[in-house]
Amino acid sequence: MDKEDPFAGVSVFVTAARSGTFTRAGEQLGLTKSAVGKAITRLEERLGFKLFHRTTRLTRLTAHGEAYLSACLAALDEVTAAQTALSSNSQVLGGRLHIDVPVAFGRRVLLPALIEIVRPHPGISLTLTFTDATSDLLRDDVDLAIRFGALGNSSHLVARHLATQPRVICASPGYLKERGTPTTMAQLDEHRCVVGTFNGPPLSWTILEGGIEKTYMPPATHQLSDGEAMVDAAAAGLGLVQMPLSVVREKIQAGHLQVVLAEYSGAGVEVHAVWPHQGHLSPRLRYVVDALVGYAAQGRLD
Repeated sequence: MDKEDPFAGVSVFVTAARSGTFTRAGEQLGLTKSAVGKAITRLEERLGFKLFHRTTRLTRLTAHGEAYLSACLAALDEVTAAQTALSSNSQVLGGRLHIDVPVAFGRRVLLPALIEIVRPHPGISLTLTFTDATSDLLRDDVDLAIRFGALGNSSHLVARHLATQPRVICASPGYLKERGTPTTMAQLDEHRCVVGTFNGPPLSWTILEGGIEKTYMPPATHQLSDGEAMVDAAAAGLGLVQMPLSVVREKIQAGHLQVVLAEYSGAGVEVHAVWPHQGHLSPRLRYVVDALVGYAAQGRLD
């Protein structure tokens, strides 16, 4: 008597867990939402425990589901590693990569680099999302994210340092002519500033005083959730802004922005490539990560 396939429903479960909804999982697998739900139910019956908490608006993993997802991902990593090892002579890379990047840095620095990186491998397809909000890589089905700043402790994520970006405080020449050029941090109380939002670019600035790195809260005159918009707003004369040098370099060189308070802006910001923890990276993800590290070593991400 044939035994039931022990892997039946596993790929559906993993896709549903990573995409966050049965509807989205069905779109990725070419199945209906109902078919996904039935496959999950059959898997739960075979396992003897619930994998998801289901409501009309939310689908989230149970504690058993979290543990089973971890085991499934580890097993799939081993399969991927075996396939990679057996096809090591092949230089053809393919498949889709979902990469999440900060808006301004992504458009000005990363997009040109990624275009160069994938050009030799037309089989690689990119899904690029540009956002300054912090996303949940597993929830949003993101393969790779580029993040600024210190990384929180997370056992399910792996990070690779790419670069350290110098920060600068700047404003438009027109704004400085009208409001004056600040020479001390205390004078900023009389100025207008462009800052981020709670779930976007930071509301605070990072400064150096006496060689010590400190957090400074500037006047939050204008709060924008998009780094590119913050740069444009500062160049249009709305106030002072602090940004990584790479995203304002062109406007500084063009004379649209002018650096101020340089002695306070020496603290750099870390840039990391971050991805969900896996035993083995897929060949296309490893290729892109390694290429980005190489670009960073050449100073091309500064």
